[in-house]
Amino acid sequence: MPLKIRLARAGSKKRPYYHVVVADARSPRDGRFIESLGSWNPLLPKDGERVKVDADRVKHWLSHGAQPTDRVLRFLDEAGIAKRDARSNPKKAEPGKKAQERAALLQKAQEDAAAAVAAAAAAPAEAEAATAE
Repeated sequence: MPLKIRLARAGSKKRPYYHVVVADARSPRDGRFIESLGSWNPLLPKDGERVKVDADRVKHWLSHGAQPTDRVLRFLDEAGIAKRDARSNPKKAEPGKKAQERAALLQKAQEDAAAAVAAAAAAPAEAEAATAE
């Protein structure tokens, strides 16, 4: 039975409140769970007590193979219970393949236009030099 430490939503419409629970991965988000481990109130200010987690029980379930979700892993990392891998994507800001192709075509068109303008500017100057001789 794959176990997950995840959030179960409670609270009314537009007033979210979440319980941190251990549940079977196949059960629905707000459905049956095995044990409640804490809570998260996102409406509280960031410097307040937004997240409450029972560290001993979380460690117990982690030792029994429960996998935390991404959001819960953030909370556990802040509490010093579990370590979250740093997400490093050095190519995130680079444009995709099609965008690179479009940029190359645009640059080539700009170079061609600049060369045409330079040639057009040079032609009258050559004509004036030829007539002056």
